[in-house]
Amino acid sequence: MAYSTDLRKRVLDFIHTGGKKSEASRRFSVDRSTIYRWLSAKDPFAPEKPGPKNMRCLDEAALKKHVADFPDLTQDERASHFGVSASSIRYGLRKLGITRKKNTRI
Repeated sequence: MAYSTDLRKRVLDFIHTGGKKSEASRRFSVDRSTIYRWLSAKDPFAPEKPGPKNMRCLDEAALKKHVADFPDLTQDERASHFGVSASSIRYGLRKLGITRKKNTRI
């Protein structure tokens, strides 16, 4: 939920004039973690953009070549190689149709 700049200004003015954060939370019906986020923000009056903050793209061709070259690496090791999260690697492998290794010996 986005708060109006007027409410943000009133809450921050209340705190800067000596009011407690917990009292401001109760008085203005704003969660304390939101108040802390406003206090630590560079510009608390700028609205936050929704969605991912730092998008990382994974090159599918490079991932496919990396899997072919190093088939025994784990997803965590691949993630550190590409500088992305393990879930990004998992998503990329699923997109390429590469499944986990299965034991074929009986």
